[in-house]
Amino acid sequence: MIQDEARSGIATDPAARGGVLPVIDLSALDAGADERAHFLADLRRASREVGFFYLTGHGVAAAQNDGVLAVARRFFALPDAEKQAVEMIHSPHFRSYTRAGREITRGKPDWREQFDIGAERECGWRAGDPAWMRLQGPNQWPQALPELRPALLAWQAALTEVAVKLLRAFAEALGQSPDVFEPIYRSAPNQHIKIIRYPGRDGVSEGASGQGVGAHKDSGFLSFVLQDEVGGLEVEAESGAWIEATPREGAFVVNIGELLELASNGYLRATVHRVIAPPPGRERLSAAFFLGASHEATTPLLDLPAEFAAEPKGPDSDPDNPLLQHAGANYLKGRLRSHPDVAQRHYGEL
Repeated sequence: MIQDEARSGIATDPAARGGVLPVIDLSALDAGADERAHFLADLRRASREVGFFYLTGHGVAAAQNDGVLAVARRFFALPDAEKQAVEMIHSPHFRSYTRAGREITRGKPDWREQFDIGAERECGWRAGDPAWMRLQGPNQWPQALPELRPALLAWQAALTEVAVKLLRAFAEALGQSPDVFEPIYRSAPNQHIKIIRYPGRDGVSEGASGQGVGAHKDSGFLSFVLQDEVGGLEVEAESGAWIEATPREGAFVVNIGELLELASNGYLRATVHRVIAPPPGRERLSAAFFLGASHEATTPLLDLPAEFAAEPKGPDSDPDNPLLQHAGANYLKGRLRSHPDVAQRHYGEL
C-alpha cells in the first residue's frame, strides 16, 4: 500500500493510483534508521509501480533552480544568429543548440528548441577508435551570454551530487551494497543537461505532429526535470492512460532510465513519457539533468534478493529501439536517431 505521507514523503491521496505521481522526500534518507527503511521501501515501490515521482528535500536551493530557468529564458531570447552560431550541427559530441523541429523522437519532429551540454572534457577519440568515443568532448557556449556557462556547470555539479545520493539509495533498496554502481560511473559519468523551450502550438508548421517531445524512455540511470508553471509532461501508466506530471513548486520530477531497468532485470521500470506542446499563445520552459554511466561501461546485472528476483518481468525493450548493455553504444544509438543531421555530417560512415 501507499505509505503515510507524513512518515515517508510518498503521496497518500487515493488518486495516486489513478493519476497523481508519488512524492518522495529525500531528507528522510538521513532522518534515522526507521525513516531510512521506510524511505527505501517507498522508493522501491514508486520506482517499480510508476517509474516516476516528485523529489523534495533534495537540498538544491530554490534560488539556484530559479537562476537556471532565468538564464535559460535569456538564452532562448537571443537573436537567431547568436543561437545558430552554436548549433549542434557543428559538434560531433551532440552539444549545444537545436532549433524547433530538428530533433526526432519516434520518427517525428519535436516542437521544442533546446541547448544541450555535457561534462567539460577533452575528446580522446582517434581514427579507428569506437564511434561512441566521439561523444566525449567540449561544449559550445554562446559568446553573447557568458553567464550561461557557470550557471549550467554549477547546476550540473549540484544535480550530480543529488543523483549519486539517490542512485546509492536505489542500490540499497534493491538489497545491494550502496556503491554497487560506482565502478560504472566513477571515472567519467555521463552528465547531460538540456534547457528546453516549448513554443505554443500556434507556431507548429502545417503537417507537423505538434508533439513537444514524442513518447520515449530515457537511456541513463536517472533523469531530473525542473519545470516552470506550464504543464505538459505526461507519464504513461500500465493501463495506457497518461498521467500529468503537474508542476510542483520546489520539486524535481525524477524518472528511472534504461540503465536501472537493465541492471535490475526489469524490476525497476523505465517508463514511457512525453511532453505535449503548449496551447497557442503560451510557451513552456524546463531544464533537465540526466545521470548515466561512463561511456566505456557495460551495465551489470544485479543479483537481486530472492523476493525481488521472483517478480521482474524482464526489461521492456522496444523492438524498433533495442536496449544495449554497453553504455556508449546505447547513448550513441539514441543520439544518431534523434539528430540525423548531426549523424550525417559527423557519423556518415555509420
